[in-house]
Amino acid sequence: MENGQIRKALSGFYYVYNDGRTIRGRGRGVFRNQGVTPLVGDFVDYEVDGDNDAVIMGIHERKNELVRPPIANVDQALLVFSMKEPDFSPRLLDRFLTVIESYGVDPIICLTKADLLDDGDTGRLRPYIDYYSGIGYPVIETRIGDADLAGRLQPFLEGKTTVLTGQSGVGKSTLLNSLMPELELKTDEISDALGRGRHTTRHVELIEYGGGLVADTPGFSSLDFDHLEKEDLPDCFIEFAQLSDQCKFRGCLHLKEPKCAVKAAVESGAAARFRYDDYVLFMQEIIDRKPRYSS
Repeated sequence: MENGQIRKALSGFYYVYNDGRTIRGRGRGVFRNQGVTPLVGDFVDYEVDGDNDAVIMGIHERKNELVRPPIANVDQALLVFSMKEPDFSPRLLDRFLTVIESYGVDPIICLTKADLLDDGDTGRLRPYIDYYSGIGYPVIETRIGDADLAGRLQPFLEGKTTVLTGQSGVGKSTLLNSLMPELELKTDEISDALGRGRHTTRHVELIEYGGGLVADTPGFSSLDFDHLEKEDLPDCFIEFAQLSDQCKFRGCLHLKEPKCAVKAAVESGAAARFRYDDYVLFMQEIIDRKPRYSS
């Protein structure tokens, strides 16, 4: 029995990396019977079957697992958002941050196309950028064709498994190509008719880069909160989570409860009104969700 890590899943095969060698494998039939699917990022036990084939016999306990994209054991997410074309959307970024925080994955915000901004754009966006940085999120600002991007990303990627995701049409594949030209990933221009980019990445793969692993994925195809309960949401807004201990009531949802530290911080300007408005919107979405019944 040997062990390794699934680095790619394609057409029913799993490509397992072990000490400089990649071997193609299939999962045991028992996985299907148990409703278990091996995922890219899984650490697995396998038995060699032939010259370059293997049977995956067991899956180690996962640190976390994402559903869409299907990947396990992720340390952090590089969230790629443009400042312009398409325009920066704080609400969409907050939605991504909420989903990523809920999985226990650390976000890094990468803002592209800084060179397209005029003075008015800069004045509008700077308070948002400063706020996200101020509450503890790493924020990297880039320009089109940024030659120094690889060097600035290197400290964040080393020793980590990073998933790349974010806003449609912002150039995630272009960013990966700039880091690793040998990939020659397919990229498309933004569709003027739709105002968004077309999906160009079709499967999930972990690629060695910068002393770590970067996942090239189709990105998050679902940004709903079906896996979240209303009690989970306060912990997904990191600055609210830090204030929760100061609320009068344990388990405060920061809605209508008296002596709520989060609402007080919003009123005083210590916490951002736009973040609280998004929090309330997301909370209502969770509350309005149809009840789920176990079969």
